[in-house]
Amino acid sequence: MDDTTRALFDAALRVQEHAHAPYSNYHVGCSVLTSSGQIYVGANIENAAYPQGLCAEATALAVMASHGERQAQVVLTVCDSEGLATSCGGCRQKIREFATSETIIHACSRNGLWATYTMDGLLPDSFGPEHLSTA
Repeated sequence: MDDTTRALFDAALRVQEHAHAPYSNYHVGCSVLTSSGQIYVGANIENAAYPQGLCAEATALAVMASHGERQAQVVLTVCDSEGLATSCGGCRQKIREFATSETIIHACSRNGLWATYTMDGLLPDSFGPEHLSTA
């Protein structure tokens, strides 16, 4: 891993410890590097009413946007999986809202990096803000 990826991995690993996952026991941490160079993190937050939980990516992006940031350069997730685990479809779309086609998405386990994608590679032919009329 290069230094930037290592910093994102370490940040996601630290926040993963704060996940609230009493039902699945599946902890996820996410870190987002913005175009301004800031790193924002989030962990998954489960809820007894299952559809009301938040994925780690959604949490990190919400923190990022709440700080006025609007462009993710790199998104990295750390999952409890033994193998490759990528962002769910809903989170891919949430990432897309703040991504360019070249935004990098890293999928990691606690043991390290499993795969790297661009936004276009992870969600090809996606629907994004540019498809909506501003009129």
